[in-house]
Amino acid sequence: MRRDFYYQDDRSNKFWTIEVADRTCITTHGRIGSRPRETRKEFPTQDAAQRELEKQVASKLKKGYIEGPLDAVPEYVKPDWSTMAMSDDVFWRIISLFNWKKLGDDEAVIEPAVAALVQMDVADIEQFEEILAEKLYALDTEAHAREIGEEAFQPGKHFSVDWFLYERCAVVANGREFHASVLADPAQMPKDMEFEAILSVGSSAHERKTGQELDHVTPVSYETFSNRAGWQGDY
Repeated sequence: MRRDFYYQDDRSNKFWTIEVADRTCITTHGRIGSRPRETRKEFPTQDAAQRELEKQVASKLKKGYIEGPLDAVPEYVKPDWSTMAMSDDVFWRIISLFNWKKLGDDEAVIEPAVAALVQMDVADIEQFEEILAEKLYALDTEAHAREIGEEAFQPGKHFSVDWFLYERCAVVANGREFHASVLADPAQMPKDMEFEAILSVGSSAHERKTGQELDHVTPVSYETFSNRAGWQGDY
């Protein structure tokens, strides 16, 4: 029997199906309403094909897919960012728009987020900057700096304050859940990974909307060593 799944968020409205026919695992996927793309994979036994089905279903459920008949999928409503006010939830929704399929082209990755933010008020763009600064400030601790890989903080040795900032940017860029887990456990800091481009989301949106550079001072600074409570020494 075929099992149907769908996934909807601020960027996606897609489906995925899976079934086993004899020793073949058959999947289809695509945007809801579009022609499905099919993949077939044959296995030595039907049991092996069934195990593959269960493995893939577990993976989809973990990613947020919902199981249900495709003819009963809720109508997709595209978000209208112009009607929203910036908040912690909206901030993370904006971050979730990053198009990681364009990895390697930072401007392309952040473009969906910039485009959404442009639709909001200038005050919301400034609030976005404030929330971003708060998220980065919270990660500005010695414990996190000691867990970033080759450039990890060690007293008395060279330490790049810029690189640590860009590593913190990568944490925020990976979303609410990852940020929360890294904040609680510094050992989960990504190693030798950065995403400086997130710092330009607000300024790019502001300039595109107003034709002027963003000149807004946030209540806290995201620069390294700003969070004095997070550092034991006088660095």
